[in-house]
Amino acid sequence: MRVATATALLLVLSACGDRGPARTPDVATPAPAVEPASQPSSGTPPPPPGAANGAMPAPGVIGFAGFGPAPFGSTEEQLRMAWGRELGGMKPDTPQGCYYLMPQPRTQRGYRIAFMFEDQRFVRMDVNAEDIEAPGGGRVGMSTQQIEQLYAGHVQVQNHKYVEGGKYLRVPNPDGGAGVVLFETDASGRVTTWRIGEPPQVDYVEGCS
Repeated sequence: MRVATATALLLVLSACGDRGPARTPDVATPAPAVEPASQPSSGTPPPPPGAANGAMPAPGVIGFAGFGPAPFGSTEEQLRMAWGRELGGMKPDTPQGCYYLMPQPRTQRGYRIAFMFEDQRFVRMDVNAEDIEAPGGGRVGMSTQQIEQLYAGHVQVQNHKYVEGGKYLRVPNPDGGAGVVLFETDASGRVTTWRIGEPPQVDYVEGCS
């Protein structure tokens, strides 16, 4: 009976092993700058909201200069290699157009992280997940006061174009580089989404629209 049970378990594990994320075939790639979403274990607290709903960037990989080994200005191929998992999105009608690549498949919580390209260059990242951290420590769900404390002396406050009472909290790279992280808040002063990139694309209010 034990032999039969062990054989059945081995067959189940083998079948599950074929369901991993698709990767680009026959291309030598560096270690991806993402890590699997963490799973709760016995005796440990659960992960932040959304952590079980999609791939997570490795800690510290998002920076004012870009996404790990893919700095702003990189090609789509370089960004795909840095992400290391499946990305999908609609291409523009012209090579100079703007478009996003997003992790696939999409999660119930939306896109979580999206990579903007314009003129065939990687120019910006958009994040709407509580468990993905901006350089300097900012996150979705934080208050305006928390953002101002984290980036003391560097926050530029602007009125939101569409949300009455909402704000844009714009933080240029404290070290003097071209990168900017921009937090959007609702009327209550809570961060609902953030993006990071270089001007002018980081300031596009409607994304690629």
